Parts: sequence; structure tokens; C-alpha cells
Amino acid sequence: MEPALLNEVPSLDLADFTSGDQERKGKFVADLGSAFTNIGFVAIKNHGLSDDLRIRLYESVQSFFTLPEAEKKKYEFPELSGQRGYIGKGKETAKGFKVADLKEFYHVGQPEPIGNMPSNVFPAELPEFKEYTLEVYRTFENAGKTLLRAIAIYLQLPEDYFEEKVKNGDSLLRALHYFPIENPELVPEGAVRAAAHGDINLITLLMGASAEGLEVLRRDGAWIAITALPDQIVVNVGDMLDRLTNHKLKSTIHRVVNPPREKMGTSRYSIPFFMHPRADMDLTSLDSCVSAEYPKLYTNMTAGEFLDERLRELGLKK
Repeated sequence: MEPALLNEVPSLDLADFTSGDQERKGKFVADLGSAFTNIGFVAIKNHGLSDDLRIRLYESVQSFFTLPEAEKKKYEFPELSGQRGYIGKGKETAKGFKVADLKEFYHVGQPEPIGNMPSNVFPAELPEFKEYTLEVYRTFENAGKTLLRAIAIYLQLPEDYFEEKVKNGDSLLRALHYFPIENPELVPEGAVRAAAHGDINLITLLMGASAEGLEVLRRDGAWIAITALPDQIVVNVGDMLDRLTNHKLKSTIHRVVNPPREKMGTSRYSIPFFMHPRADMDLTSLDSCVSAEYPKLYTNMTAGEFLDERLRELGLKK
């Protein structure tokens, strides 16, 4: 029997999973699994991010994006393929689209990089930018690890299945600025703030944005608007987890639409955390998720190989 179509993202409390109460923990796992097999998105409270830290982070991010273009470009390094520092306007195009998204962004990665990971770069003009982005990075990395423990249980894997795979993983905190559209008539046809896409990673953790615009594609083809309450974050399945589970857990297509004409001249800020494993994680679909009814959909590859493929598709790597 097909699960009911949802008009809103299910809301769950992470404290149920960490409570020590096996009944509450089990219900959280079941509800999370149901949401991720149905719509691919869930709203989570008690995630560890304080409202005060969120506000200070947004203030520092806004301060960076209001710097003159020449100042911002000091932190743009094309040789890093968009993995650290500033990525300017017109640089990222969603897979399958020909027109670049109407956005600019800044990437902060693993605070203590290992192997071939690049080091972070931070704007010297704004020391608080480094302080708050790293604090939120660590907060969301911890929340993400807890959620992956719940996902492992749902998939009937050992609870710590993902632990070593994401330890020192190549996760990214992305500070996004969807800049004002001053002259809508000059915008290329089909250009939107973020075209329809699935995320590359295992899971994405997203705090509330500064304005509406996020929409999720429901499986009947309808787009539904997503907004997080002030005390919630929105968590969604990425393509890597989709591959690992042979599309049992679904990387849902989502987009950020342009605002109505009267709000075109306003900015929108958004700060997702993309939870990545280490590059050597094997994304071969789990045997338990492949059957005669659900034949294997994906070729075998590592997380690093998949990331490289997607960065080329996005135009960030040549």
C-alpha cells in the first residue's frame, strides 16, 4: 500500500532518540525511516543549535556578502573547485540545467582537514565569521552523526555503521546569498535562485532561512513549500544515502523559487550543512536494499568518485 501523500514535512524530536527510553527511541527511528522513504524530508527539534548562535551566524554571513565584490573575490580560489571559500555569482548550474543559479555562496569545511582535504579560508575582515561558522559546523556535525545512528538502526545495520565513515568526513557548511534581482527583465530565461536538484551528500541539515522560497517535489509531481519553525531544522536525504540504500531512502528533488515581483529586490540567506563521509566510503548499494522487486539501480563507486562526478556536472570542476 502506498503511503499517504504529505502536504507538510513530518516533525520529530531528536531528544526522543537520545532519551535512553527504548520505546521513544524506537518510535523516532520508525518515524524517521517512514519520512525518508516517503518524502525524503523531516523537521527536527532539539538539534543543539541555539537561537542566539543562529542569529549571530546570520549576522556575520550577511556582513560578508555586503562587502564590495573585490573584497569577496579575495577569498575565491578556482583551483579548490568550489570546495572552500567564496564562490561567486553565476558559477554553479544545477545538473541538467543550462542557466546558472542566481546565488553566491561561501564554503567552510572540516576544521581539521586530513589527507588531501583543502584547508579552510576565512575573511580576515570578519573574525566572527570564522568563530560562528566553525561552531555551527561542529554542532551540526554532532546532530548529523546522531541522525545517522538512527538511520543505521532503521536499515538494520549496527548503530555505529556510519561513525567511522563520517569521522573527519568532507562535510560542508554553505552560507548562501540569493542576491536581490533589481531588474527582473534582464534575468536569463529560466534562471531561478536554485534550480531543481538533489543534494550530493548523505544528509543535509538546514536551519531556517531568512525568507520563503524552498519547495520540495512530492512524488505525485506537486511542489510543496517547506518552512522550518524557529526551533527546528529541516533534514533531507542526499544522493549518497539514496545510492547506498538503492533508493529506499529517497533523495528528494527540491528548489528555491524566485520571490514574487514585489520582493525581487530583497536578499535571501540560507545556511545548509551538507554531511559527507570520507572520500573512501563505498557507496555500493546495501544487499538488504536490493531484491527481485527492487533491482539495483546504481553503479558501484566511492563517495570521492561520486563527488568528483557531480562537481563536474555542476560546472565547479573542469
